[in-house]
Amino acid sequence: MSSFLLRRAFTLVETLVVVGIISLLLGLVMPAIKMVRAESRNSGCLSNLRQNFTAWQAYQVSNKGVLPICEFLPVVTPEGISGGLPNLLESYMAIDSPTWICPSDFDTESTDTGTSYNYLPGLLRFSPQVQMEVLQVLMTLPASTVERQRQRLRLETEGKLVAKLFENDSKRLFPILIDSEDRHPGTRVPRNAVYLDGSARAATVETNTVID
Repeated sequence: MSSFLLRRAFTLVETLVVVGIISLLLGLVMPAIKMVRAESRNSGCLSNLRQNFTAWQAYQVSNKGVLPICEFLPVVTPEGISGGLPNLLESYMAIDSPTWICPSDFDTESTDTGTSYNYLPGLLRFSPQVQMEVLQVLMTLPASTVERQRQRLRLETEGKLVAKLFENDSKRLFPILIDSEDRHPGTRVPRNAVYLDGSARAATVETNTVID
């Protein structure tokens, strides 16, 4: 019986071979699992951008085609989060909607501001081309114009001028929303974006240059 048990047991060499094979298989499987997870998060990000664009578009329809104008990113103040697209579109998409956070974003700064995405029109509004024309419009107002009226006219004018920039962007390089950081390795530029035609895809190199 003792001789039979010895013949049935694994030798040290056999055990090492089995461990080596298991380690090799794990080495092959784990990268594949990580890739699947990354692809799933990437798809979730693109889905988020499309849903946020739908809310953005609904705002435009409700406001006679006026482009939503607000800060590039929300600002964290002692009183809470101020400005930014999630606040502006509150009537169309909940501020705390998970669609504002990229599934690949694990940065607490994003959760603090409430969004993983930069709003490019909020940056383009401060371009010299836009602000010069805005100044010309404001200079035509009578001195009796109250500040609230001036601010409303400023936002409306900025919205119209930024809309023209997007309309003249024949190569469709300017996105509406874009990942605030590189979060999707594996693409030429690992940031996702949604564009004026509603398409969500990896951002172009030129877009990244504008953002950075």
